[in-house]
Amino acid sequence: MPTPSGPARPGPAAACPPAPGPSGAAGPAGKGYRAVFAVPEFRRVFAAHLLSSLGVVVCELALSVLVYRLTDSPLLSALTFALGLLPYVVGGTLLSAVADRCPARRVLVCCDAVCAVAAAAMVLPGVPVAVLLGLRCVSAAVAPVFAGTRAGTLGEILGEGDLFVLGRSLIRIVNQGAQLAGFAAGGLLLAAVAPRAVLGVTAATFTASALLLWLGTAARPARGHGGGALLGASMAGIRRLLADRRVRALLLLTWVPPAVVVVPEALLVPYGDLLGVGPAGQGLLMCGMPVGAVVAETLVGALLGPRARERLTFPLGVFAVLPSLGFAARPSLGWALVLLVLTGTSISYNFGVDRWFVAAVPEELLGQAMTVMQAGRMTLMGLAMALAGVAAQYAPLPVVMPAAGVLGVGAVLAVIAVVRRSGADGDRGPERGRTPSGGPLHETES
Repeated sequence: MPTPSGPARPGPAAACPPAPGPSGAAGPAGKGYRAVFAVPEFRRVFAAHLLSSLGVVVCELALSVLVYRLTDSPLLSALTFALGLLPYVVGGTLLSAVADRCPARRVLVCCDAVCAVAAAAMVLPGVPVAVLLGLRCVSAAVAPVFAGTRAGTLGEILGEGDLFVLGRSLIRIVNQGAQLAGFAAGGLLLAAVAPRAVLGVTAATFTASALLLWLGTAARPARGHGGGALLGASMAGIRRLLADRRVRALLLLTWVPPAVVVVPEALLVPYGDLLGVGPAGQGLLMCGMPVGAVVAETLVGALLGPRARERLTFPLGVFAVLPSLGFAARPSLGWALVLLVLTGTSISYNFGVDRWFVAAVPEELLGQAMTVMQAGRMTLMGLAMALAGVAAQYAPLPVVMPAAGVLGVGAVLAVIAVVRRSGADGDRGPERGRTPSGGPLHETES
């Protein structure tokens, strides 16, 4: 593992045993998602994440509608969604050390409180559009800190073996499901009440999430013990992480496939217009990837063992970018939906990446590492969406969308080669088959 003064030594990372939950037990016996839900503290974190995720999606939708009604500007309305991604780079770099320097429960509650206050401020009448967009940026800037801190907390609640991997999987299922449920619920609410009232509802969901985390999770000390200015500590931690070639390789593996995958997704509205399917068809297309992701994530997590899931990591990473090649044939609505569902199934490649990443990262930097991972992924996705829009201004959609797939195949294969050379996939001879804590890595095989 990396030391404060130098790069990492070869070999798996050391890790502490799982922290006892509220019941005092280290963890339940069992397999699959059932074993994860058997941990009472995880159930509360899961419920809080469900509330906050729905709040984020509904807030984005309601704010977009409100800005459009105030300005009649499609550009400013769309900007509300873009501002949900681009500020990630700020929070993920300047604030990343918060995830390990402060007690996790305090960080999570404060982040939810910031989002609740921002949403409540949007409800006030007469708030200028510039202020509304600024409040959206504030919420987005704390999002990677929240995500990284929560991921580090899962390691303490569930341990850093297979339960951690499955817990992360359930968080991803919530993220994808929240897109479907959030847009549906937001649409129904906006049909019944004004956008500002819907924003008031989102403030309530963030508040409920904060209370659930404060009352339902254990108070644990901070993992890190560094002093000094927050900015300096954040940059020092990032430098330390990037000094480890295994961590660098795995960060690339978490960033590159999603950045390519979002290119066709970013162009679905104009593609639906090209097909002449109208708003209903465009909405159906936008549901394709989340549906594929939820189904695949659930099946892979429930039916396959750790070793089988790890073996799928590289094939699914490559497969993620292949369906976009099919848009070269200008598929009809039905076939385009099939391509998008297939793309969504590739999210399961994260099972193996999560396991390798937590083994490669120093325990005291786990929260910051997860923050950097999330910030980089969302920032690159936002940039890829913007570049896709620029390319679509000068080239036909049936050229731009498959071109992303062609470039993506080469990029993902190159990243996989880097991961293999670094040994980050665990292929390190006699050390293969050990968890970060030294126990058996693959207890079961499906």
